[in-house]
Amino acid sequence: MSHPVSPPEAALPDTRNPDPRNPAGEAPRGVEPGVKPAGSLPRLVFLWENFGPMHADRCDAVAAEVRGEAEVVGLELYGQSDTYDWVPETGEGFRKVTLHPASRPTGLALLRSLAAFRRREGRAIWFMCHYSWMPVFAFACLLRLRGDRVYTMGCSKFDDMPRRPFREWVKSWFLKPYQGAIGSGFRTRDYFRFLGIPEKRITGVYNTVSLDRIRRMSEGQPAPEGIPFGERHFTIVARLVPKKNLFVALEAYALYAAADPAPRPLHLCGSGPLEAELRARAEALGIAERVIFHGFLQTDAIARLLTSTLALVLTSTEEQFGNVVIEAQAMGVPSILSDICGARDSLVRTGVNGFVVEPDNPEGFAFFMRLLATDRDLWERQCRGAADYAPRGDVPAFAAGVRELMK
Repeated sequence: MSHPVSPPEAALPDTRNPDPRNPAGEAPRGVEPGVKPAGSLPRLVFLWENFGPMHADRCDAVAAEVRGEAEVVGLELYGQSDTYDWVPETGEGFRKVTLHPASRPTGLALLRSLAAFRRREGRAIWFMCHYSWMPVFAFACLLRLRGDRVYTMGCSKFDDMPRRPFREWVKSWFLKPYQGAIGSGFRTRDYFRFLGIPEKRITGVYNTVSLDRIRRMSEGQPAPEGIPFGERHFTIVARLVPKKNLFVALEAYALYAAADPAPRPLHLCGSGPLEAELRARAEALGIAERVIFHGFLQTDAIARLLTSTLALVLTSTEEQFGNVVIEAQAMGVPSILSDICGARDSLVRTGVNGFVVEPDNPEGFAFFMRLLATDRDLWERQCRGAADYAPRGDVPAFAAGVRELMK
């Protein structure tokens, strides 16, 4: 479906233009030379429902990329996530604004608060998630009418779920206000293109995490250094919900444990409505003593756990990307993941830094778990491969996409 022709896009204002009263361009007191005060800079606004650590990472990376050229604002709609119990994130290089710290208005009330933010802040270049939310769609239309540039961000793929033609047609209309997109991997790019975003206006790497932050939080060394090979365990980081396919993960682990005389433990990090059923299934499979349920962990605790991980396991039947793969690679940890996961498009290569398996194949997961658990040389090669691929998921890749769309 064709995308409507937009008027020519204005480039960012020339921030080098000196004040006529200060032709030498000397920096004001308290401002570094070459850096204009934030109030005089064009503004980039990044909108998400709620900020987790990776959102702050991305805004900080963009702020570093456009320092002295633009002010970066992180706009979160709500102070709490309905999905994750994240500790509130503020970041360092950008200004964060929370529209509704203690409530969750929707519909017209949310649209009004977004419009009020626009009136208060003025013109900006917008990068927004949640294009299918009606208030966000209406706000994007309003922004275009006001002359703002508007881009979407996301990682959805055509194979995430069964697609219905009429629903996809409606969705394509929700993308009409957007002048481009930041996506992740070729499947996301193909899906945006299917929905009408021109290929030349799809850029960047959306799913990114600060490798430096993960490594600092880990308080350890990336594999294969640090914790000895024989003392490492398998790790799953996932919400305990149906689409994470964790009953297959437990079945795979049980098959692996039955074939290994000294099976490594499995650490399962996450919370959700299936916890009681998963615990009962572990008991029925005779692996309950070897499966450690941690509940929801903040990013720093995940990073520390990854320092002792042999391999990350991800068995999802629906997974737009899987940011934890980046976190694992930051610590040199290979991944055994479902071919549904978007991360496999750009980050995981079978035999190089992990293995890709069909989500309904517990025997396949068990085979590769045993292979990595018993072949130290192979595991060490996979660790080096994971470290080599990790920069593809680092936040400068996101900032580069923003820079490309700013041209």
